[in-house]
Amino acid sequence: MKTKKYPLELNTMPGFAGSSAYYLRYQDPHNGEALVSKEANDYWGNVDLYLGGTEHATGHLIYSRFWNKFLFDLGVVSKDEPFQKLINQGMIQGRSNFVYRINGTNTFVSHNLKDQYETTPLHVDVNIVENDILDTEVFKTWRPDFANAEFILEDGKYVCGHAVEKMSKSMFNVVNPDSIVERYGADTLRMYEMFLGPLEQSKPWDMKGIDGVHRFLKKTWGLFFKRDDFSVSADAPTVEELKALHTLIKKVTFDIEHFSFNTSVSAFMICVNELARLQCNKIAILEPLIIMLSPFAPHIAEELYSKLGASTPLSDRPTTICDAKFPEFDEKYLKESSIKYPVSFNGKVRFNLEFAADASKEEIEKTALADAQTAKYLEGNAPKKVIVVQGKIINIVM
Repeated sequence: MKTKKYPLELNTMPGFAGSSAYYLRYQDPHNGEALVSKEANDYWGNVDLYLGGTEHATGHLIYSRFWNKFLFDLGVVSKDEPFQKLINQGMIQGRSNFVYRINGTNTFVSHNLKDQYETTPLHVDVNIVENDILDTEVFKTWRPDFANAEFILEDGKYVCGHAVEKMSKSMFNVVNPDSIVERYGADTLRMYEMFLGPLEQSKPWDMKGIDGVHRFLKKTWGLFFKRDDFSVSADAPTVEELKALHTLIKKVTFDIEHFSFNTSVSAFMICVNELARLQCNKIAILEPLIIMLSPFAPHIAEELYSKLGASTPLSDRPTTICDAKFPEFDEKYLKESSIKYPVSFNGKVRFNLEFAADASKEEIEKTALADAQTAKYLEGNAPKKVIVVQGKIINIVM
């Protein structure tokens, strides 16, 4: 019998070098003479930011550094290191759920009753569990051997156990994003992933918090509507509205530059709550709000931006929010025009007085001593001393 022979594969470069040095080819993709020209490489330099998980980085990143240093030694590239900054995003862990089968039976006992029986815990698909409550009817159709399952419930419900583990198909704790998008929308899913915690930390996926993000987006949408009608105003914003907006601009600008997306989401929630309290529907406030929101919730932001454009068409206005200029922070809107001073007698606060932010110590002391409430507590006696800490407190020593 004749043995068929195959040639030895000697071309290992595409998989090893090609996938490790692609960022260099991006700098000069049409160059037919070299991987990258010296002029192009000197202009672009190294990659500003490498973002990848720890498992990925210990593989691909090491290969990239190896090839870059090799090419640097040959004089092909101008930088010894390929990447200027590295960020490893944390892993989103799974929140597993368990059912408890009584040994030797097809009966499942609820979590808080399991200690009364000899049971075996089994992983259950988290997509048929909501807030640790099992959908028992869907559970029966999940696997053929559970079709005749019986349940011992507590308060009419089957409560599952839970644990935080690595997401894995074998543990049935992989969350299907399609079902979340179908129920809540892609923007809710996107923002909730950012809201889970700091970018570089691992954090457990937990559906309990997603409703809060969804309510925030609905409240943001509601700022643009009066009942079901799109309703915005071209009126000048108030001092309070400008303060809420520029507090947000300052926070989100800082957070984006420092990859602190979870605290940005919190800042958006605080701002929208404040604008809702003020019943703000001013274009001068709402447009910069959704421009800032667009990297976090691009779909709702683009739609609201489009509606604003239809209601207030401007020739120089970008047609898409992607081209809109990001708002700039102005310190003047955060400066307080007045300050409330607690007035205390022998260290005990009795009432408050409001003064202009630039009021002098002498003016504050004179006004405080002349106030009728002060006379009440002095009872005709002259104070021994008046201590004024500007911007903080007035303390009258008796």
